[in-house]
Formats: sequence, structure tokens, C-alpha cells
Amino acid sequence: MESVMQGYRGISLLVILNWDRLFAVGTVAAGLLAGAFLGQVLVGLH
Repeated sequence: MESVMQGYRGISLLVILNWDRLFAVGTVAAGLLAGAFLGQVLVGLH
């Protein structure tokens, strides 16, 4: 159990240190999805 708790603390530390990078990746992914959706809508209008 102690090993699991140490692993959890290690992962949470990585997330805390890299939250801005994760946010940037999420923002890019959301932008790509929004662009794909708008592209589908625009192509569907013709």
C-alpha cells in the first residue's frame, strides 16, 4: 500500500509541475475539434 501511495504522490507531483503544458495540449485539441466540426458544417452547406 505504501508503494501505491508513493506512486500516486509522484504522479500528482508531475501533474502539478506540468499543468500548464497539459492545459496547452487540451486547448490545442479543443481547437482542432472545433475546427473539424466547423469544417463539417461548412462542407455540409453546399
